Amino acid sequence: MTRKQIKEQAARYAKFVEWSDEDQCFIGRCPEIMAGGVHGGDEARVYAELCQAVEEWIEMLHKDGVPLPDPLAAKSFSGKFVLRIEPAIHRRLAAKALAAGESLNSYCVKTLVKA
Repeated sequence: MTRKQIKEQAARYAKFVEWSDEDQCFIGRCPEIMAGGVHGGDEARVYAELCQAVEEWIEMLHKDGVPLPDPLAAKSFSGKFVLRIEPAIHRRLAAKALAAGESLNSYCVKTLVKA
């Protein structure tokens, strides 16, 4: 696999850089490719290091003959999933949805989007 092919493969995977109050630094992750991440005080630098780490992981997996996982962008999603919660939480969510004048589904979608 050429360097260009590795870069093209790496670009297909979701990368996240977020501030961590707990660690007091930016944490960069690519959960589809690697379990760990990179961290540092400069967001742009963390992203650049994350991109480099993902490319290195892809190169190692390729050399070891391990197939790459499908990127999330290549997967199909139905838009439906089942969530099991305690009945008391279900009741509380239903009450909050009712108070907001919304269906439970609509209320939960708006709440999840904010998270």
